[in-house]
Amino acid sequence: MSFDRTETAVVFIDPQVDVLSKKGKNWGAVGASVTENKTVENMLRIFKAAKSAKFAVFISPHYFFPTDRVWKFNGPLEADEFATGTFARSGQLSLEGFEGSGADWLDEFKPYINDGETVVVSPHKVFGPQTNDLVLQLRKRGVRRVVLGGMLANMCVESHLRDLLEQGFEVYVVSDATAGPRHPVWGDGYKAAMINYAFLAHGVVTTDEVVASME
Repeated sequence: MSFDRTETAVVFIDPQVDVLSKKGKNWGAVGASVTENKTVENMLRIFKAAKSAKFAVFISPHYFFPTDRVWKFNGPLEADEFATGTFARSGQLSLEGFEGSGADWLDEFKPYINDGETVVVSPHKVFGPQTNDLVLQLRKRGVRRVVLGGMLANMCVESHLRDLLEQGFEVYVVSDATAGPRHPVWGDGYKAAMINYAFLAHGVVTTDEVVASME
């Protein structure tokens, strides 16, 4: 496997405290999967490899602003996010309270996200990129192939995968650079995602394979 930096980009979904840190509001649901997959460590390896090899990196974050709280209906996961304050920010044009909050990046990711070259697109509001400018930003840079990872495996990552495929991109999902929630009734979100990735993506790859392809 070999990726061409001129047409391939890394896209990470929600590399944020609330879903990747023990301090996050969702650690009880996702912590076991994040730990077992070494998700943070593997995302960090891909950040480092991509930056070293001059691959473009894009971040599709999840933010909720105070005005979103007037939504008239929500799915169960959206309702839980609002109830817990997951990904909450004080306002669209304000960073008050952002530093160190659940919506913030993990500290170890900050040098790579805040380097002035990583493209942080506008926030997606439910699960997929239909509500942000990710596809526009990829198209404007001539990207046709995406290496996809981040959180959560069976929700935002899978939703991004499906839309990017429909938009004509070639997409490879990094199996150990994502993780999913475990629910006592609904089941293991990570396992569900892996099944769908195998059916949908152009490839389901490992961090080792991605890093090797960028050297």
